[in-house]
Amino acid sequence: MLKRNRGLVFALALVAAMLAAGCSGQPLSTREKGALMGGAIGAGTGAIIGAAVGAPAIGAAIGGAVGLVSGAVVGNSMQNQEQQQTQTQDQIEQQQREIERQKRELEQLKQQGQPEADW
Repeated sequence: MLKRNRGLVFALALVAAMLAAGCSGQPLSTREKGALMGGAIGAGTGAIIGAAVGAPAIGAAIGGAVGLVSGAVVGNSMQNQEQQQTQTQDQIEQQQREIERQKRELEQLKQQGQPEADW
């Protein structure tokens, strides 16, 4: 019984340490958030599975490591998609500005009385 409680305490300490590390400094990136969440979920799940077989600390450590890596991979993919969407949006906005500039230029030419066939 004492061994099980020690493993659970270890798993909770591991999760708390990961959360504390993630809360310091600058805001977390999507990749870091994914890694943190994956590690926490993995450690918790590993502790539960490990407790069922009599080794919650080992289960938490293995689950945390697997979850951390998996979460980082998923978070990285999501971060790359966010960056791509941002770049696409920037290009769209740039093209809209160019269209508006050309519309203004066309209006100026019309006001100057130049027929469209001349350009």
